[in-house]
Amino acid sequence: MMIRRACYDDIDAMAGLLSELFGIEDDFLIDTDKQIRGLTLLLQNSAATVLVAEVEGRVIGMVSMQSLISTAMGEKVGLIEDMIVTADFRGKGIGRLLLMGMIEESERLGYGRLSLGADRRNSPALCFYKTFGFETSNMGLMYRIV
Repeated sequence: MMIRRACYDDIDAMAGLLSELFGIEDDFLIDTDKQIRGLTLLLQNSAATVLVAEVEGRVIGMVSMQSLISTAMGEKVGLIEDMIVTADFRGKGIGRLLLMGMIEESERLGYGRLSLGADRRNSPALCFYKTFGFETSNMGLMYRIV
């Protein structure tokens, strides 16, 4: 098993992972064309990092992070999204390696804070993130399609 930076050849596999993720989250719709477009934009964005977990040539997990600027902190911060390990490989420490890889990357980039979005009803994921020092925030995430 290997954790590495994603490349364009991984896009189809990552779109499949996003379909799996969005299938369990009510806020997002599965639209492979949009997910492929979004993944392509992420890989083109120098302020974004996408890591994948690969087993025997198969991409079985991913996580993305984008750089933002926090006026509250007066510095760059990271926003983690798209954290998914395919069902057959969960519970094997792969998610831990992906998230640790992203935390290390955020430290290398000098980010002052990491934030992530997680479905409030996904208790196992929330407990998992707390083991890495993530805390529940009073700030709620709202969105509007434009």
